[in-house]
Amino acid sequence: MSQPSEVTELLQAWTDGDKEALEQLTPLVHQELHRLARHYMRRERPEHTLQATALVNEAYLRLIRWKEVKWQNRAHFFGVAAQMMRRILVDYARSHRSAKGEAGRVHVSLDDAAVVSKDEASHVIAVDEALEQLAAVNQRKAQIVELRFFGGMTIEETAEVLKLSPATVLRDWNYARSWLLREINREGST
Repeated sequence: MSQPSEVTELLQAWTDGDKEALEQLTPLVHQELHRLARHYMRRERPEHTLQATALVNEAYLRLIRWKEVKWQNRAHFFGVAAQMMRRILVDYARSHRSAKGEAGRVHVSLDDAAVVSKDEASHVIAVDEALEQLAAVNQRKAQIVELRFFGGMTIEETAEVLKLSPATVLRDWNYARSWLLREINREGST
């Protein structure tokens, strides 16, 4: 396993235009990207046609095309990768729901959204919509949910990405979960 400082140095070299750094970086980040993708895919329905490897490949392709990013460190890269995977899955869920003619909102708790079910596309979308509302109110708390719930990061990893104390992350995580649960249930009843 690579050292975080090695990944950070390669990310910064790549940001500065070193194409060889990208070649060296790819195998170092591949395993962690796969872990993130497997975490996401555990929440998907069993017959989901998008596989973890395809999710990793799509996210990675989007990340390396993103030229404007000035990578700060390893944690920043994986935080953005988690967000990218979330967007890919939400887009996939929306297209799946519209293709099946499913419409409307679903009553679901944040914990229920993690359970595999036939309505997984609706659950992912319901959580995503509530998370967008939270981001409008408090961006930091929304980022914490995104990294913890969608990215599968620990409190400590999330604290590293956001440059916060683990105690602050835990406090914001607990608040955000309650807020999202209330919003999802309120939206599900309308």
